[in-house]
Amino acid sequence: MGLFALLLVGLAGWLIWTGRLQRMSGRDGMALGAALVGAVMAAKGKPLIGAPLLVGATLFFFAKSQPGRKKTRSGKPASQTISSQAIIDARKLLGVGPDSDARAIRAAHRRLIASVHPDKGGTEALAAQINAARDLLIGDLAQRN
Repeated sequence: MGLFALLLVGLAGWLIWTGRLQRMSGRDGMALGAALVGAVMAAKGKPLIGAPLLVGATLFFFAKSQPGRKKTRSGKPASQTISSQAIIDARKLLGVGPDSDARAIRAAHRRLIASVHPDKGGTEALAAQINAARDLLIGDLAQRN
């Protein structure tokens, strides 16, 4: 029983430490809910029901944290299914035009990230959006060339 409580506390601490609670999706919420139900079931003396829920939620969050190429539902890598609207939004976020080169994109990224970096009082979520916008635009530029 105490082990399951420690696992839950560890999972919650990891979520807070990595900043995942700030940008939690519906699936993340369901996995966290499953972890809570699993912990309650284990604490009430039903570890056969609680343990798989806790382990499943832990594996879900661990797998989500691993870097690598993410695939969309169609099975194609996400880099191949970039919509033009995503590129437009990334350009707006960084404040660069459609004819910007990699140097201009990186300069705009450095300018923005300096003001919104978590070390400077900004949020991890906004810094992640700016980094993703830079990566998207650099990747699109490389794909076009």
